[in-house]
This record gives sequence, C-alpha cells and structure tokens, in this order.
Amino acid sequence: MIRGRLSVFLCVFLIVALFAATAAYGAEDPLKRGSRGEDVLKVQYLLQQYGYYSGELDGVYGSATLRSVTYFQGDCGLKVDGVVGSQTMVALETFSPDMVIRTSRGGDLNRTAYSVIEFAEQFLGTPYSWAGMSPRGFDCSGFTTYVYGQFGVNLSHSADMQFGQGYAVTELAVGDLVFYATYSRGPSHVGIYMGDGNFIHSSSGAGYVTITPMSSAYYSARYLGARRVLDN
Repeated sequence: MIRGRLSVFLCVFLIVALFAATAAYGAEDPLKRGSRGEDVLKVQYLLQQYGYYSGELDGVYGSATLRSVTYFQGDCGLKVDGVVGSQTMVALETFSPDMVIRTSRGGDLNRTAYSVIEFAEQFLGTPYSWAGMSPRGFDCSGFTTYVYGQFGVNLSHSADMQFGQGYAVTELAVGDLVFYATYSRGPSHVGIYMGDGNFIHSSSGAGYVTITPMSSAYYSARYLGARRVLDN
C-alpha cells in the first residue's frame, strides 16, 4: 500500500515538474543574435530543412542564423526582426511551402542591384558604431558607403550628403537608397531598399545591421525619399 502511494506520488511529482519545465521554457526570452544552446540548434535544423540555412549546426545564433531567420520571417509574412519569438517558432514548427507569401527576390533586378543586396546581407548583425564604416562596426551612412564602395560607387560618409547624390526616384527599385529624418529635420538616417517593402540598414536603435519593413510605424512617419545611385 505504501509503495503504491509512493508510486502515485512520484508520478504526480513528475507530471507537475514536466508542466513547470514547459512553463519555464515558454517564459524564456526570445532567441536572438548571441543566444546559444539546444533551442538555437533546433531553429537552425528546421531552417536547414526548409532551405533557408546552410551554415553549421552549432547552436550559436550568429549572423548566418540571423540572416536565415529574417528571410523566413519575410516569406511567412511575420515581423522581420531576426528574433525568434513565439510566432516565429510556431511558424517554424508548422511550416509548409504554401505559407510563403513573399514574391520572388529575383524579378527585374539587374545584376548589380542584386549583388549589392547579397553583399549587404552578409553584415546582418554587425554592431552599430558611431562613425564606423568597416565590418567591425557601421553607422548608417558608413554602412551604405562601405557596401556601395565595393561596387565602384563612391558615397559621402553622411546621410545628409548622400541625399544629394544620384537622382531622386518615387518608384523604388532594389538597391535604391532610402532616407529618413530621425534625430533631425533633414536626412539623418539612410538604408538600402531590398524589395518586398523592406530595407537593410545599420540601426542605432537595434544596435546592429538589420532588416526593417518600410511600413513600420517609426520609419514610415519619418520617410523623406529615395535616391538611385545605380544605373538600372
């Protein structure tokens, strides 16, 4: 009788412990750049199965994982922030090809514009650094200056001055520079339009190079215009 009661007690204890562990897992912070462990490994594995991730399965949330997560989020119509919260995790666990809503990244892109975006994306997660213009750290105009410099386009290291380079456009094309008035009335922030309503930029708010929807409340309210510095 005593042994039977002990067995029941142990079963109840294990069930309670299991629920407690599950609850604790749900309460953990979302996975983001710098995270490590089995949960990150799971994300990498799932992304690899869906063709988004080709890096090492090492359980380290680095630039390659961040880039893959942002692609996945964009394809699934999720907030593109590179953070694996509950919605992104559910999408990863239930993904099927018919969930993809983003249009092809190819389209009418010229080779140079496409190459600019591909080159810029490798720096996702690179730290924001005031006046920085190297892979060790970028500010917003330092990032665009560095990226376009690799393709023979010389840009001034200033968002305000870049706003006077190239020519103004109203219909955006991939590779265009997009400008915002953030901390001043004039152009004080710049990024690169990627297509599909997103731009890539070195963000002081995020603290690193990231991808942001142009429709986000903060940036849509501060949009000034776009300049084309590539010949299409």
